[in-house]
Amino acid sequence: MITIVVGLVVASLAIVPAAALAADVDLLLVLAADVSRSIDTTKFQLQRDGYAAAMSDSRVLETIRAGRQGRIGLTFVEWSGVGAQRVVIDWTAIGDTASAKDFGDRLAEAPRSFADRTSISGAIEFSMAQLARAPFSAPRQTIDISGDGTNNSGPDVAPLRDAAVAKGITVNGLAILSESPLAWNPEHTNPPGGLDTYYRNNVIGGPSAFVMVAKDFNSFGQAIISKIIAEVAQAGGPRSWAATR
Repeated sequence: MITIVVGLVVASLAIVPAAALAADVDLLLVLAADVSRSIDTTKFQLQRDGYAAAMSDSRVLETIRAGRQGRIGLTFVEWSGVGAQRVVIDWTAIGDTASAKDFGDRLAEAPRSFADRTSISGAIEFSMAQLARAPFSAPRQTIDISGDGTNNSGPDVAPLRDAAVAKGITVNGLAILSESPLAWNPEHTNPPGGLDTYYRNNVIGGPSAFVMVAKDFNSFGQAIISKIIAEVAQAGGPRSWAATR
């Protein structure tokens, strides 16, 4: 009887997808990039190039390899208005130069997904769904929202942020500042108190949540490197939601 049971277990493992058998990672990270219509072609390319370069940066890889498992699980999502979210690069393990370069190459080749309104709430909800279907397990789960404006489409952000936090997910923010407000909606990119304050009050939440600021799209590349390093290296107990870097 024992022989039969063992045989059945071995047979069942043989048909389980390889991804489901993957070893644990130190972090599940959803990179969720704003591609709404306030982001023109030049800004979009700077953002894409920044993400692609960040994963191959030696400091990022060094931080990843310093973890217990030495790799993270990563997926890249683009988002815009309600119902406008897409997985650009599905879950992949990043832990060495080859995997990081492959991620960057695939990202560079992918077409832009949308150019609609800005639903940060939709981005958080979609990102939660991606975490739920991740083929890896990890002690930490983080949604990394980058954007240049406030939520102007779909439900309010805070309830979706709170739903993510209730699941043990940390939501971090990268606010990309704009020197010139949008002519047709100036408070979208330049809300009272600043976009970083808006992100701090409405978007981020959970253990060790923080907001980083890119002064403009030209400085986005360095900002995302610093942000990913901080997310991978985070350790210890929860801090205030208002924590910033």
